[in-house]
Amino acid sequence: MSPETRRFHAVLRGYAERNDGTVALWGDTLKMDYTALFAEVTYRQERLRAEGVKVVALALDNGVEAMLWDLAILFEGLTCLTLPPFFSPAQRAHCLEQSHAERVIAEPYLEAELHAGGYRKTGDFWCRAFEGRPSMPLGTAKVTFTSGTTGTPKGVCLSADSVLRVARELQQASHTSDPRHHLALLPLAILLENLGCYAALYAGATLSLPSQKSLGIQGASAVDAARLLGCLAVRQPHSLILVPQLLLMLVIAAEQKAFNPQGLRFAAVGGARVSKALLLRAQQLGVPVFEGYGLSECASVVCLNRPGAQRPGSVGQPLPHVEIRLAEDGEVLIKGSTLLGYLGQTEQPEQWWPSGDLGTFDEDGFLYLKGRKKHQFVTSYGRNVNPDWVEAELTQGGAIAQAFVYGEALPENHALLWPQRADCTDAQLATAVALANSGLPDYAQVHRWTRLEEPFTAANGLLTANGRPRRDAIVARYQSRLAPALNEETSS
Repeated sequence: MSPETRRFHAVLRGYAERNDGTVALWGDTLKMDYTALFAEVTYRQERLRAEGVKVVALALDNGVEAMLWDLAILFEGLTCLTLPPFFSPAQRAHCLEQSHAERVIAEPYLEAELHAGGYRKTGDFWCRAFEGRPSMPLGTAKVTFTSGTTGTPKGVCLSADSVLRVARELQQASHTSDPRHHLALLPLAILLENLGCYAALYAGATLSLPSQKSLGIQGASAVDAARLLGCLAVRQPHSLILVPQLLLMLVIAAEQKAFNPQGLRFAAVGGARVSKALLLRAQQLGVPVFEGYGLSECASVVCLNRPGAQRPGSVGQPLPHVEIRLAEDGEVLIKGSTLLGYLGQTEQPEQWWPSGDLGTFDEDGFLYLKGRKKHQFVTSYGRNVNPDWVEAELTQGGAIAQAFVYGEALPENHALLWPQRADCTDAQLATAVALANSGLPDYAQVHRWTRLEEPFTAANGLLTANGRPRRDAIVARYQSRLAPALNEETSS
């Protein structure tokens, strides 16, 4: 075992030997204490050892089984590939093929898909033999696939030490809030949630792992709010990891008295830019929300606001395990816990990882992000605008579900909008745009907008599998709408 793995293993063994009955894992129905957790993980390690393989893929919904197998793979020193439930069959096939996953532990609905991919079921495992070895850096404990902008999943290879160091820092960052019950809302295949689960176990807390179905979450973006709020009301977690859209949902529910945030002690939010206005709304309602920042190539979180060190609008100060500096053009460069490399590529990663994000530091070392470097456009007035920034303001007011902002070489910025609700009127959209504009400088404001006939989705080729806009594809499809000569359908 690596040093961080030994440390984590010893911590869990200590909780098991203490044997005080604390619930470690809570699935849809099953509850398991730390003593049983440690015994079950050890048993699964023995089963994996008997298989004599190197790479194991997990295609499981959140639950006790998923966490037990994840820990067993980690402690056995194997490579774990977790497949997001929102990946397409073609993307899953690509991940399995590229990683040479010799064993897969999967949900029953994937049976036909795995058969088609050459796997055969033996007990709990789907088995397949591969010729040769994958081009994978030595010491890879986790392969997390990020779809990027092309839609072809890209395997980020991480060491156990990198992953577990981040988990330990997350536990330390939330320590003063003393969260004793973490509920996993996001799929365990999302690295951020996976590490949040490790952090909860590091703390000896209860880790709630309801299935995504129980939570009312489908795919990458569909949420049954009533079901999710019902689960939160029953479980009463102390900590959550949220993406901005889930935070918005909780804020709206709290404003409508449909959600009581009183029991929450620590809610981390990340994954995309968060509107400062939304963070302030959350705080006014008593939601203890802390924005952070990270990327898969740096084992997830690198910056985080935390109790006693918080600046709304910033993504917090760097965690102790990383160093961050800014390049001459403002790009955020990160050193520490960076990837071992990409699956299938032989290039060594740079010591200072170029994040692709633009940022600034204040005098106290809090990092403020200004959007993605490659998404920046220049208006015909010579002003640089990052559309991520403007889109975040548009979509976090409650009326607009999706926004795409464009202004390359144009005198006015144009937004494509998809409303949250079908009965949303154009007047309500106009009000939402005006509200977002009120907090933006004139050069970044939306001057014209078009209401879309359909949302951006992965199916129509306008979103990546993890929900990011395919900007080139959107511009190509809506070029006539975005052109300044054709604005009859727009409002300002």
